[in-house]
Amino acid sequence: MSVSEKEQKKKRIIMMVLLAVLLMSVSIFLVERKESSYIVVTFPNGAVVEAEVADTPEKLAGLGEAALTEKIKTIGLYRSKARNLIALSRKLVDEHGSKVPESREVLETLPGVGRKTANVVLNVAFGEPTIAVDTHVFRVANRTGLAPGKTPEEVERRLLKFVPEEFRHHAHHWLILHGRYVCVARTPNCGACAIRDLCEYRDKSA
Repeated sequence: MSVSEKEQKKKRIIMMVLLAVLLMSVSIFLVERKESSYIVVTFPNGAVVEAEVADTPEKLAGLGEAALTEKIKTIGLYRSKARNLIALSRKLVDEHGSKVPESREVLETLPGVGRKTANVVLNVAFGEPTIAVDTHVFRVANRTGLAPGKTPEEVERRLLKFVPEEFRHHAHHWLILHGRYVCVARTPNCGACAIRDLCEYRDKSA
């Protein structure tokens, strides 16, 4: 594979990371065949969507909003997501040379992209030690006393301050998984918690 081919594949993978986050999927894969390439996206509700030739901004924009809406109609808020993805793809083509920006500030100018999405893309696609704060991270940070805050931005600032630099790159993944499977919203499984002795939560379960 030539340097040019490697660079193009890297751009496609970064685009897929952005798509995965915006679609709130649990997995996204690039399938390549001689005739074509397409992405396969799996969602928490079990829905699976295949979108042919949608691994670059040009190809995604070329699908058009109606076609993309039809392809992702099994997921929540599919109309607004399709609208944002088409607008985002066109903006990437027109203003960013078909490349996903490496700046949080610029990422947040893209349709449908907020701070959390930008942080995930910077972390996963570009390897930056950002910490994205979703509902799971927000709950774990506040409940345990690790990084209490009234807003996601405040929690993010505290996490960046207190999480050692060598752990920042994977910190939000670990916190998300802990919040999703152990420190769950209604009844946390404190008995299975590895940091039970350090946690400041008063109403610990058995």
